[in-house]
Amino acid sequence: MQISHFAPRQFLPETIDLTDTAQLAPIFDKLTTQLDSVASITDLEAWLSAHSEVCAALAESSSLAYIAMTCQTDDEAKEKAYMHIVEVIDPWLKPRQFALMQKLSQSPFFAQLPSLYAIYRRSVETQVKLYREENVARETAVARLTQQYQKISGSMTVQFDGKEQTLARMGRIQEEPDRARRETAWKTVVERRAQDAEKLDDLFDQLLVLRNEIAHAAGFSDFRAYTFANYERFDYTPEDCLRFHDAIEHSVVPLVRELQKERQKKLGVDQLRPWDLAVDPDHNPPLHPFNESSELLEKSHQIFSKLDPRLGEYYHVLRAQELVDLDNRKGKAPGGYQSTLSESRVPFIFMNAVDVHRDVETMLHEAGHAFHALASREQPLHAYRSAPIEFCEVASMGMELLAAPHLRLFYSEQDTKRAQRDHLEGIIKIFPWIATVDAFQHWIYTHPCHTRGERNKFWLSLMDRFGGIEDWTGFEQARTHAWHRQLHIFEIPFYYVEYGIAQLGALQLWQAARRDLPSTLDNYLKGLSLGGSRPLPELFQTSGLAFDFTDKTIAPLMRNVKDALAELAA
Repeated sequence: MQISHFAPRQFLPETIDLTDTAQLAPIFDKLTTQLDSVASITDLEAWLSAHSEVCAALAESSSLAYIAMTCQTDDEAKEKAYMHIVEVIDPWLKPRQFALMQKLSQSPFFAQLPSLYAIYRRSVETQVKLYREENVARETAVARLTQQYQKISGSMTVQFDGKEQTLARMGRIQEEPDRARRETAWKTVVERRAQDAEKLDDLFDQLLVLRNEIAHAAGFSDFRAYTFANYERFDYTPEDCLRFHDAIEHSVVPLVRELQKERQKKLGVDQLRPWDLAVDPDHNPPLHPFNESSELLEKSHQIFSKLDPRLGEYYHVLRAQELVDLDNRKGKAPGGYQSTLSESRVPFIFMNAVDVHRDVETMLHEAGHAFHALASREQPLHAYRSAPIEFCEVASMGMELLAAPHLRLFYSEQDTKRAQRDHLEGIIKIFPWIATVDAFQHWIYTHPCHTRGERNKFWLSLMDRFGGIEDWTGFEQARTHAWHRQLHIFEIPFYYVEYGIAQLGALQLWQAARRDLPSTLDNYLKGLSLGGSRPLPELFQTSGLAFDFTDKTIAPLMRNVKDALAELAA
């Protein structure tokens, strides 16, 4: 990484060690003293600027430690550095940040701040309402347990083809035409996951206890109610989510099952099995978009430059400052993410590329997040340089769809159509999984005293409600524990429905782009530039999208996707 501060520090010393509480203490003392002496709105705005600088620097310090740890989970020094943030710095910071927010909310000038600060004011008031000092230790324990989930997942490997393989790399085999080989590979992974199933259930039970304690200590009836407040979901309710599940069941699940029946027929199998779900049903070999990750970088850059010069410039920042780690390797945490280095105001992209089409989609997705970070970097407050997740994911999922016509840089015309068709089918298929994961968590946290048996039974009922037609006979335990692979359930509870809400926004963006791409991109970037400075419905509206996730929006979108699939198959 080659990073530097976006702007010179005005408040913090350049040489401060942000992982040393002895050096941080005078900073917070100074912030407290200055807040006490605020005598005007101008004074308060100056204080907010200083506090924002401190928050950005601390956030970047934490992000760098997390990035280092996930890039090499088997490096003890990096794990120790990250756990120092989790176990020492964060618990030290939380009561001090709360004291500042409490004092800020009590300032007579706080309510008089200009309308620019309306969203920030709402956020501060929520933080003050939720904070409990006794929850700091619990939150630290939660962070420690979620890091263990990362470590357990990152250490899962199997012996296959005569060598040690990560589970991410094993996923490639599910796209191969040889059905017997797919089955063997799938069973090998299932057997490996089963070895840690009990360990993951134990870990989740501990998380469940801690999260319920956190909710009750903050005065909430259950962890769901607490989380909706903590995530500042001011624009929709748990009941809206339950209605979203119903709409998915009504408008999406039948289409998924219809597509699976077509798949079964094309594959010529009596029963569709779990190892038949990723292979191309027309018996084509897996798409191989690149040989080296450098090729993925270069061709992605070309796509963004063709799409819009502004996006090409954004992507140049990533490449020039080496803000990517793409290759899959042993010890690297699973999955992909984009993390913003808040003081430098640049994004970092983490991936596990193994030369499958999903790698291209992941790059487009995480680049969308990166563009969001760069588009909103001029926002004055650190708190406004990130948006609600429901809109952040519009940035990323929307980019996947906007860039899809340019996939011919990776593929032939025929394979480009195939990739686009697979992508649209994948969007349809993800909605039922989102509903399953979200509904599971609604039940878990509103039934806090459930047994493991009851939890498993409810999970299986959701698999029946939202699942496909594939036959799991002989692998009932694997189906029962399928939720173990969803890291959000362990690490970021309730953070999954956002993907569904955002996907509806992304599909609307896709529709608009088919009519008028330049205007759509203008609206897209205009919405991204707002960061989190506006309410969620306004962010959608600025981008030309409806903030609605009922059948009114879902049904026509599914019809349009079905029509597009027919066009691509012609």
